[in-house]
Amino acid sequence: MAENAFPTGTLMAGKRGLIMGVANKNSIAWAIAQQLAAQGAELAFTYQGENLLRRVKPLAESVGSDTLLECDVTDDATMDSTFAALKDKWGTMDFLVHAIAFAGKDQLAGSFIDNTTRDGFKSALDISAYSFVDAGRRASQMMNDDGAMVTLTYLGSERVIPNYNVMGVAKAALEASTRYMAADLGPRGIRVNAISAGPIKTLAAAGIGSGRHMFRFNKAASAMQDNTDAKGVAGAALYLLSDLGASCTGETHHVDGGFHAIGMPQEDALRASLES
Repeated sequence: MAENAFPTGTLMAGKRGLIMGVANKNSIAWAIAQQLAAQGAELAFTYQGENLLRRVKPLAESVGSDTLLECDVTDDATMDSTFAALKDKWGTMDFLVHAIAFAGKDQLAGSFIDNTTRDGFKSALDISAYSFVDAGRRASQMMNDDGAMVTLTYLGSERVIPNYNVMGVAKAALEASTRYMAADLGPRGIRVNAISAGPIKTLAAAGIGSGRHMFRFNKAASAMQDNTDAKGVAGAALYLLSDLGASCTGETHHVDGGFHAIGMPQEDALRASLES
C-alpha cells in the first residue's frame, strides 16, 4: 500500500496513542497507524522479540515514531514495564489500538470440538481477548478523559467459519469485553469499540486452514463483491478514535464490504467462487 494512500489532515493533531500488534507492513494495525499519523497523531508501538523489532522499527520511523516498547501480553511484569515507560515518556495518552490475537495452528484446522485442547483454548482467550482488557485497564489509568480504544475482531465470533474454531470463541469474548469496558469507562467519556474487518491477507490470516477459499467466497458473497480494503478499516478506526466518533461506544463495527449483511449470495457469484 502506497505511503500516500491515506487522507491527510489534523483530526488527530495533538493526540498520542499506542499501537499494539503491528507484525509487518501488511498488518491491519499498520494501516491504522499510517492513517492516524497522516492525521497528525503521535504514535508509540509495541513489539515482542527481536524478529518483530526488525520489522516494526523501520515502519515506526517512517511515521516519525521513536517509541518502541517490548511487550509480552501474557506476562504481567512486561506489561507493567511497557506502560510505565509510556507514562514516563508521555504522562498521558489519548487512544489505544489493540490488534493482538493468537491461536496455535493446530487449533485452526478441522473439527473445533475434536481439535480444541485445554491449553489451546486458554492461550487463545488469554492472548486474543484478555490482553485487551489488561491493556485497556492500564491505558485508561493514564488516558485523558474523552479518549478512545479500538480492537480488531472478525465475523467468526458471530457465525461458524470453517477452521476458525477457537479463535471465533476468543473473538466473541473480545467483543463482549468491549461492551463491558465501554460501560466501565463511559462515565469518563472514554469510548471502547471493536472493528469486525473482512478477510485481509495478513500474517495472522495465513495461519487459518482453507484461507484461500475464505478469500474467494468473501469476495463473491459480499454486497460489494470485492475484498476488504485495509484502507477502509483504517478509515473506520480513524472515525472511532477521533472526535468524529463522539457518542459511539460498545459497538462492533463491520468493515467487510457488506458480507455480514448477506443471508444468501447471488447464484452466479457463488458459482464463480467455487470454480475459481
